[in-house]
Amino acid sequence: MIATGMERFVSTFTNKIDAKGRLSIPASFRAVLERDRYTGSTGLGLYCYPSLDAPALDAGGERLAQKIDGLLGGLPDYSDERDELAVALYGEAQFIAIDADGRIVLPKELRTRIGLTDGLAEVAFVGLGDKFQLWAPASFEERRARAREKVRQHRQLLGAARRQPSGSGEDDGEESA
Repeated sequence: MIATGMERFVSTFTNKIDAKGRLSIPASFRAVLERDRYTGSTGLGLYCYPSLDAPALDAGGERLAQKIDGLLGGLPDYSDERDELAVALYGEAQFIAIDADGRIVLPKELRTRIGLTDGLAEVAFVGLGDKFQLWAPASFEERRARAREKVRQHRQLLGAARRQPSGSGEDDGEESA
């Protein structure tokens, strides 16, 4: 089955944090979370934990938890690698409830982990398919610029990966659909 945009976290939004620390989740992201059926004892919510490789928070619903379970399931039980990954992902994860107005309260500990100070009143929501990330907006703009530059540098490789060889074993120059 091919996923549509309505089943994935897509696009980038910047929302303000109010004086009480509440933050509105973009409506399209809430719709994905609702379909993803991640509900806790308090109702609709999301998993949220510090990213392993960026000054951001990873967040999502049940599909994200299933991906984590899949990663852990591919490692031997009781191995150091499995335990370390579980600690890094589930050990630092928090379940954050979404209120009736589509807002969350982002805990101060998580805000601090991504460089959001009390004076910084905005968060960038970045869709990444099965999950999304929360960033300090300036940090995300730097990340986006680096990503675009890397894609530019590697676009010939990306194009070559889409080419299918002809029956003669030579590249016929046509790209697959």
